[in-house]
Amino acid sequence: MKITYLNEFYSLMRATRELRAQLVEEIIVGNTVPADARIRLQNALSDLTAIPHTDNTYKLLLDKNKTISIDLTYEIEELKKDLYFIQHDETEFYNYLAERHPHFTDEVSAGTALLDGLFFNAFITDRDGTVNNYCGRYASSVQSMYNAVFLGNFARIKTTNSIILTSAPLQNIGLIDISVGPINTFIYAASKGREYIGKDGIRNSFPIPQEKQTMLDRLNKRLEEMIKSPLYEKFSLIGSGLQFKFGQTTIARQDINNSIPEQESEAFLHLMRDLTNELDPEHIFFRIEDTGKDIEIILTVDHESNSHEATDFDKGNGVAFLNEALGLNLSKGTLLICGDTPSDLPMVSTAMHYNHNTYAIFVTTDDSLKKTVHNICPNSLIVSNPDVLITILQKLSQ
Repeated sequence: MKITYLNEFYSLMRATRELRAQLVEEIIVGNTVPADARIRLQNALSDLTAIPHTDNTYKLLLDKNKTISIDLTYEIEELKKDLYFIQHDETEFYNYLAERHPHFTDEVSAGTALLDGLFFNAFITDRDGTVNNYCGRYASSVQSMYNAVFLGNFARIKTTNSIILTSAPLQNIGLIDISVGPINTFIYAASKGREYIGKDGIRNSFPIPQEKQTMLDRLNKRLEEMIKSPLYEKFSLIGSGLQFKFGQTTIARQDINNSIPEQESEAFLHLMRDLTNELDPEHIFFRIEDTGKDIEIILTVDHESNSHEATDFDKGNGVAFLNEALGLNLSKGTLLICGDTPSDLPMVSTAMHYNHNTYAIFVTTDDSLKKTVHNICPNSLIVSNPDVLITILQKLSQ
């Protein structure tokens, strides 16, 4: 099909998500991918590459009068990898990845050596940038088949509990909508662990006081109205867009392609700070975390020892909540924690609090982050790319 409008692009990516999820189930049990499925994936790739573009910048219409330029590197490259994956054996696929990532073979060897022979009571990992390559837009960052198969094998064979823990929302353009992992294999935890769907498919969430939820609802209503303005609509269309999470709201101010002029991006950050100050002048309910790309407006969490003291809810709080809610027994066995940014460090700290028999793998080139990870968790390894990490996990499953 010819892709002209942005909504057509998203429809195509949703279709690839459904197809990939079906095929992952077939591959996991050892069935061959049907020829017609391979053709459908190839057609999807052809549809994407046929969109008018210059280099990696593709142009789509928002409506009849407005054009948006987007980078489709992730969507196109992951489809190419999936097509190679289903048409070649595993060794050939490893070589295919090695051609794309310097030091791939050495890093994979270091990872398998570190974790060889271990079985994990819990494997807790961030998604984007950690076990999944980065995408310019969350809504189209559909998980690849090879990625889901590798992670699924590790989860089934080498762990008791495997948890994908992300700051993104759970549903309604959330973690569930872009995942294609095998059913009954992962616990999907979103909004930094405030909400999750267990292997049984049942959703649960961290309790939020009604007063705080009311404040978040007021904030979300203001943001919904704001992005209707042509002046601010772009911030809902780039990168993470506008995401209403459980206990948190995220809106993009920049994307990985720096589509927004820096001065305009900074001005929007100040506007968001002014909005939260207006709604919460005493800073009781909200904290703002600026990643440089996203503005995360987070409901505070009260300390049990002092209900007047409030801090951000971080991924460490999420791990603690999941441990209690799911009975993970994190003090037992061996733990593996994976991340790629400073926001993932609380997961490592919390895991170490429960259990010093914790291992960590981070995907980063940031020297400061590398040092911090090693300081928190002596049994740690740094790799340069998500494909390296998931290959380590796949090799450990064999």
